[in-house]
Amino acid sequence: MSADGGTTSGASVLTPDVDPTARASPVDEVAPRPDLSRTGRALTSARSRSTGITILTVLAVLYTLYFARDFLLPITVALLLDFLLSPVVRALARLRIPVPLGAAVVVLSLVGAVGFGVYQLSDPVQRWATKAPSTLASAQAKVRKLTRPVQQVTRTAEQVERATAVAPPTGAREVVVKGPSVVSRVFGTTQKLLAGLLEVIFLLYFLLAAGDLFLQKLVKVIPREESKRDVVTVARAIESSISTYLLTQTLINLMEGLVVAGTMYLLDMPNALLWGTLVMVLEFVPYLGATVMTLVLLLAALTTFDNVGHALLVPGAFLTINLLQANAVTPMLLGHRLTLNPVAIFVGLAFWWFMWGVPGAFIAVPVLAALKTICDHAAPLAAVGEFLGRRDETERRWVARG
Repeated sequence: MSADGGTTSGASVLTPDVDPTARASPVDEVAPRPDLSRTGRALTSARSRSTGITILTVLAVLYTLYFARDFLLPITVALLLDFLLSPVVRALARLRIPVPLGAAVVVLSLVGAVGFGVYQLSDPVQRWATKAPSTLASAQAKVRKLTRPVQQVTRTAEQVERATAVAPPTGAREVVVKGPSVVSRVFGTTQKLLAGLLEVIFLLYFLLAAGDLFLQKLVKVIPREESKRDVVTVARAIESSISTYLLTQTLINLMEGLVVAGTMYLLDMPNALLWGTLVMVLEFVPYLGATVMTLVLLLAALTTFDNVGHALLVPGAFLTINLLQANAVTPMLLGHRLTLNPVAIFVGLAFWWFMWGVPGAFIAVPVLAALKTICDHAAPLAAVGEFLGRRDETERRWVARG
């Protein structure tokens, strides 16, 4: 720019106006000048490149888990069931039963038990589904009595909003986008569900029939003898922790389901066996399963009993049983076998729910247990394993004294 504010002849308006005689001086006269060469060496160092590669790798893994969930979910479920049922196949092998035949017996027994349970519960589930509209209307009427003060506040807020809202132009059409149903969001389409179940069944059989084949192949291709021993140790530890957890949790959920079914029968709730089965299944999802079961029992009780107090007694009885199970029975049976802290379980549950939906919530705890086992046996990941674990008594005393 010229001194009078005009544009210098031959210069574009986009050309920056730089004074070549100006000199930049530091804020403090005695401050050292920045070493740009040192900054460049830091940006191009091996540590900086390693950090960038690690971040990109983590993002790539997260994107792969999310977009490949239809492929990875059946494999993960089959692997977890393989950890659970492999000791049974090995026990049958000690009885001179061939491994492929033992795997077929275990898989067919599992499919038969699940199929028998679904068949026995299909009739009460169908009756409840048929009565669902009237059931929800009756429950809504009774809940409205309990939430009448809140409804009055909501009605007042809606009146204020209508009074201050700008009227839409006449003739405008409202477009409503209809999303997928709740059932399709939870379970997906019937075709996808059946395909996933068949994939899990066949893959589970091949994993059980193969036995330790993949572990042996992995040990064979590893060059270092020390690394071979570490791989075997980690694999056995993962199998032991997951199988123990799943077996113990299944027995605990079965006992809780039977107690809840007996309690529902004593409280005159229809289809007591259905509620006990739902409890047994939903208790595999920490925190969220008990919450969903409480809401389901509350709605069912409100539609069954005219007395609101009797209706509230049903979810109250379930919460009492659940608290006793969570604070007395589970710690006594599981002990320190699964040393995950509650915060890690909640975050893991939210993560896998976001990644894989409802099936992800069911497998969140076993996957976290496997991750912690790997971290505990891998020195670079020891810090992650420490954050996932519970606080022991030595650490508690050290923090208190500190």
